[in-house]
Amino acid sequence: MAVNENKWGILYCPKHSFRAAARWESIEKSLRAHRIDYDYIQSENSGSVARLVKMMVNNGYRTIIIVGGDSALNDAANCLMQLDSETRSRIALGVIPNGMMNDFAHFWGFREGEVEQTVEWLSKRRIRRIDVGRMNYRNKHGEACHRYFLNCVNVGLIAAIMNLRWQTRHFFVSRTLSFLFSFVLMVFQRLEYKMRLHINGETIDRRVMTVCVGNAPGYGQTPNAVPYNGMLDVSVVYHTEMVQLVEGWYLFLRGKILNHCSVHPYRTREVEFSEISQAMVGIDGRLMNTPVAPISIRVEQEVINFLIPE
Repeated sequence: MAVNENKWGILYCPKHSFRAAARWESIEKSLRAHRIDYDYIQSENSGSVARLVKMMVNNGYRTIIIVGGDSALNDAANCLMQLDSETRSRIALGVIPNGMMNDFAHFWGFREGEVEQTVEWLSKRRIRRIDVGRMNYRNKHGEACHRYFLNCVNVGLIAAIMNLRWQTRHFFVSRTLSFLFSFVLMVFQRLEYKMRLHINGETIDRRVMTVCVGNAPGYGQTPNAVPYNGMLDVSVVYHTEMVQLVEGWYLFLRGKILNHCSVHPYRTREVEFSEISQAMVGIDGRLMNTPVAPISIRVEQEVINFLIPE
């Protein structure tokens, strides 16, 4: 039986933390204070998010709130993109940030420590149609695949660092500590990859440290990207000397990475990789399972309803 279309379906994706229960109690208190009618379910693991979102859609929920981070939002967005456009247009997706990485929520102004404010904003049901990126690729068996993203795709060193952050999340709960650890990794493992990519009619065929294709700020690598202009921002980072590396990390933390001499920014509707060597590929902060070139990335404009602040 379909539920009341005004009822929220809330999917809680707890962090691996002893405070998970207390975190939900705080959220639940705010929901009750704002008289929100909701049903709640907790994900068993990261692999269950898409299945549970699909279940909510099939049961008639028109407002689906993800209490989680970028990876959980990515799973939810990919589930919604499997729907026909008419069905998808009736559903609004929202987020209460609760992940290891919450950059897409941060872009809109949602913060982990401001549950009361977040619930109040969500209750206003202010909707904006947002863009998503789409990555087409082949897997290691040569089969054609695709995956959608809200924030960014990383190819190269940053994908490797994000994978390491994910694997060591139990030890680096602080974002600052995680950044510092990543900096150490960049100093001692300044990896480069032979890549060939095509942007706006230009071909880049050389060794590259990392490439970020952002539909949104891309964890600071595409700081001017916004998910509502029909465009992708691309940052290509070439090899840099040690002094320049330190300078680049400083600019990155200041949100001014595009000012660095080794960073080459582009704005485009599509980017293609015809070679990525052995570079890792991450999407919305999660490592992909051995995608193989050629890879094409483009933007699909205004395809998801997203709940934003006032």
